[in-house]
Amino acid sequence: MAILRYDKAPVKTVKQGVKRYLLHGQDLMTVVIDFTNGPWAEPEPFHSHAHEQTSYVASGEIIFFCEGEPDEHLGEGDMFYVPSNKKHTIQLLSVTARLIDSFNPIREDFLEHR
Repeated sequence: MAILRYDKAPVKTVKQGVKRYLLHGQDLMTVVIDFTNGPWAEPEPFHSHAHEQTSYVASGEIIFFCEGEPDEHLGEGDMFYVPSNKKHTIQLLSVTARLIDSFNPIREDFLEHR
């Protein structure tokens, strides 16, 4: 059994105001992303990846953008799903937010930059 304690977890500062913590097995990865640099005037650039993704908004407010779908204003307790290779992004509306993302397969690119 793998355990990750938040206060002892290795953290990756993705950029100023964005920190990432992760736990993974062979085929599944969970990532906690803490944002402290909001609100944003613009969304992040769109991106895509081969991984399926689900995200849970643990705190804060965002706008979720997904190729071919209407923009969605999401808050605490809301979730979204991104199919493999679909372009998507978010815009942070609150000062802080926490997203909990799950990926299948695991994001090897996240492991390389720990």
